[in-house]
Amino acid sequence: MLQTVIFIFSTLIFFGCTTDSLKPIKSPELIAAAVAAPSKTLIDTQGTTIQTRFLPPPGFERMQLPANSFGSYLQNLPLKPHGTAVHYYNGDVKLNHEDKIYAAVVKMEIGNENLQQCADAVMRLRAEYLYAQQRYDDIHFNFTNGFDAQFSKWQQGYRVAVSGNKTTWVKKAPADASYPVFRKYLNQVFTYAGTASLSKELHSILLNDLKIGDVLIQGGHPGHAVIVVDMAVNPSTGEKICLLAQSYMPAQEIQILQNPNNNNTQFGAWYAVNDTSSCQIFEWNFTPKDAKRF
Repeated sequence: MLQTVIFIFSTLIFFGCTTDSLKPIKSPELIAAAVAAPSKTLIDTQGTTIQTRFLPPPGFERMQLPANSFGSYLQNLPLKPHGTAVHYYNGDVKLNHEDKIYAAVVKMEIGNENLQQCADAVMRLRAEYLYAQQRYDDIHFNFTNGFDAQFSKWQQGYRVAVSGNKTTWVKKAPADASYPVFRKYLNQVFTYAGTASLSKELHSILLNDLKIGDVLIQGGHPGHAVIVVDMAVNPSTGEKICLLAQSYMPAQEIQILQNPNNNNTQFGAWYAVNDTSSCQIFEWNFTPKDAKRF
């Protein structure tokens, strides 16, 4: 049985995150179940994706999903070489606090503006998957004022005009669904959306029904969000474990989270999940009601 502990996250973004103390917060009322810091035997340093870098612990089997599913997309996210540091949008290196914050870095550009923070990273991954599937009509996110920012509208050449709390579409460009246009759309979303809006868009789920692609999110000012990017199950006991990813403030590369609790277990960066516990990172507290789904 995995040792039950808690969820530890910090404060973050412009509509969702802010920086505070990096000291882990511990509370018996929280639902996170943590396992130990990365075991070297569970890391394939030559692995180039999440599912080839992070090996399931003994007795656990990685969940297999259809090739075109969101979960499979996340499992196959490309990673930078083992040991690479997370970089901020301005090129500065993020400290890893004795390897307790992140275990790997997703190979995905984030631009040179302070935009892609915590909820933005979740929206980025969802949108990138849908764009790759050419499901343009499914790419839409609400701004904090409730405006539905649809990529299907953006690709037709419409752009967002904001006046106070009023937002409207204005025709300004020719129709174009190219990737550079898609990225400009996302930057617009990152500017006006965040945890406060995304938490209202997602659907609440039971924690023991957690799946790859689900989100742990607290909407607010500040708030925070992380996304489940891989899972494994013990077929004998039914125990489930997961890997989490996040961005942070200021804007920075998406990172696979470390398990900060160096206890006497051998589960590496994996986090235990069941009906009474969730998963832990370094700086924030989540509750069961924070589990949500697209």
